[in-house]
Amino acid sequence: MSEIRGVWIANRPHSQVLESQDNISEAIAFLDSYGFNYIFPVVWTRGYTIYPSGVMSRYYLPAIDPFYAQQQRDPLGEIITAAYQRDMKVIPWLEYGFAASHLLNGGHILKQYPHWQAVDRNGDRVRYGSLTWMNGFNPQVQQFMLDLVAEIVTNYDVDGIQGCDRLPALPNSAGYDPDTVDLYKNTFSKHPPQNPQDKHWIQWRADLLTDFLAELYQQVKTIKPDAIVSLSPGVYPFCLQYLLQDSPAWIAKGLADIIHPQIYRSNHFSYNQEVKKIIKTFDRHSLSKFAPGIAFTANGKDITPKDLIKCIETNRDRSFGGQVFFHYEGLRKNNDRLAIALADVLWANGK
Repeated sequence: MSEIRGVWIANRPHSQVLESQDNISEAIAFLDSYGFNYIFPVVWTRGYTIYPSGVMSRYYLPAIDPFYAQQQRDPLGEIITAAYQRDMKVIPWLEYGFAASHLLNGGHILKQYPHWQAVDRNGDRVRYGSLTWMNGFNPQVQQFMLDLVAEIVTNYDVDGIQGCDRLPALPNSAGYDPDTVDLYKNTFSKHPPQNPQDKHWIQWRADLLTDFLAELYQQVKTIKPDAIVSLSPGVYPFCLQYLLQDSPAWIAKGLADIIHPQIYRSNHFSYNQEVKKIIKTFDRHSLSKFAPGIAFTANGKDITPKDLIKCIETNRDRSFGGQVFFHYEGLRKNNDRLAIALADVLWANGK
């Protein structure tokens, strides 16, 4: 596999790329000219798909984000067409994963399926990262997500599918719904700990999500054996402690073809500290699967061109498979400053 030089494309209002077919064509041409070869466009966000979805309709939910419904467009289809004309790979990004909505009440999904909500030890709706969450342990919720993934991989000529820090993931406060509690009680003959950060309780729930990932991975490979399953969790061990993402287990079990830990740091020193943790935690034979996520802006601070290039050089020194940048609009700030700075180093490894 050639080095991954990827970029995430977010939904409006964070990015204007998807707002029109002309914007998509212009963005893809720009990325191609600056040496990028992988596109990770959002397809699932705020409880909406960014393509016309028969699955959503079957679940009595909106078939597509209302903005694109009004335009009668299929942004995912348009991105695929534009990218493939330039020999770029497209891996749709399920940004929201098991999160239902940015709205406090869970939006239209939890209105339609109130029993899908994740609940904490007090029986309250789970809210984390400014999002309200579905219960990813619920078999119906899992099937809903599997159905969306199958639809994308079946109906579109994509190179793979991507989960992130919300798929598979759940805040560690979740899991106190009656069904999950009963499953725990039947397994251990006792109630789950009241402390959501209890290490055994965290690992047990993380294992449930790993089991779901195994099902998702097998489904994708059954539909399209060459499709890439790409995952972008938080950095380890944060991702396990707070979002029940056991990324070392995912790698050990062969459930991720590419992994993009979100090393969102505003300078190279902090970035390299996280890289050192990866080297220490993961088997060296798996390092080629790593293409870390690099943010153009982290904690409100823009990374400098010099530090950005150092991050790429670090990835290459560690035999990582590449990197993915968050997100497109950061390339265009300050008269394309970072894109211009990256061009030579990205093109150094060829198209």
